[in-house]
Amino acid sequence: MVRGRDEKGVCMKPLFPLGQVVATPWALETLETLGVEPLDLINRHVAGDWSDMAKKDQQANAQAIKQGTRIFASYRLPPDETIIWIITEADRSSTAILLPEDY
Repeated sequence: MVRGRDEKGVCMKPLFPLGQVVATPWALETLETLGVEPLDLINRHVAGDWSDMAKKDQQANAQAIKQGTRIFASYRLPPDETIIWIITEADRSSTAILLPEDY
């Protein structure tokens, strides 16, 4: 479910603070290779667009926003369905972009 986006897809009102945004070198290299802007994924994450995840995981993230626990997103990127994770820590001090194998 996408909320809080303007006509260009930019997040207008974040649902939660991101803290310091960091990324692993492999995630950045993968995104560059695929032609995906990291900010596009961050905007999806902070706007509550976790559409690549199961409904129960999306609901868990909605609860995490209310309860102040960790928010986890997983995005499948074409053309080969590469998976990128975005994790916002429970204390909202940081958000990381990473590959599953970086975890």
